[in-house]
Amino acid sequence: MAIRLHYVERGAGVPLVLLHGNGEDGSYFVHQMDYFSQQYRVIALDTRGHGKSPRGSAPFTLEQFAQDLKDTLDRLGLTRVLLLGFSDGANIALIFTLRWPQYVEKLVLNGGNLDPKGVKWSVQLPICMGYRLVCLLEAIDRRAWPKRELLELMVKQPNLRPGQLSAILCPTLVVAGERDIIRGEHTVCIARSIPGAELAILPGNHFLAHQNSGPFNRRVEDFLQKGGCP
Repeated sequence: MAIRLHYVERGAGVPLVLLHGNGEDGSYFVHQMDYFSQQYRVIALDTRGHGKSPRGSAPFTLEQFAQDLKDTLDRLGLTRVLLLGFSDGANIALIFTLRWPQYVEKLVLNGGNLDPKGVKWSVQLPICMGYRLVCLLEAIDRRAWPKRELLELMVKQPNLRPGQLSAILCPTLVVAGERDIIRGEHTVCIARSIPGAELAILPGNHFLAHQNSGPFNRRVEDFLQKGGCP
């Protein structure tokens, strides 16, 4: 059964949908809401089980989150959007665009990865260790279940292949920070695998949209304005 995702929207015009990362909510994009709502109808969603959105009973997977996005767009009567995803939000955006390309006018992928190996091992190793610990704790304390679900997303998902990305034909911008937790060669692979995709490596870390929003916003705006996009 479909759930109703919580979202915040601001502005008017062409819809720009924002998808946050693992363990966050739409408030991550506070600087993008302020900036882009001057020209776009900006919609920041809370993913299933994040922020103010209910968990529901469906599987806690990126594929389900992509389905939730489609259900939300259909409920809002939106058939064509600009889609910007950060981290797991970028992974959701990839899955969504591959499955329902007709909805996406332009795509911005910030700090996404195709599989868990795309994350630097110095970051992924503690995540894997934490996941194993939480799995053990869950056997004696069900309160560990939500944390286990969040970590499981990073340990087991996504599961995409570079060859699949050749099916993405909408204009795409791939963005990462110079000190991102995603391996640089992995980000380059994503950009090269999407026909005609632009690649931007900006000063900052994985959270550059929040911590270094000025350069990030300007680069995204340049991309969205290119080619006659409203």
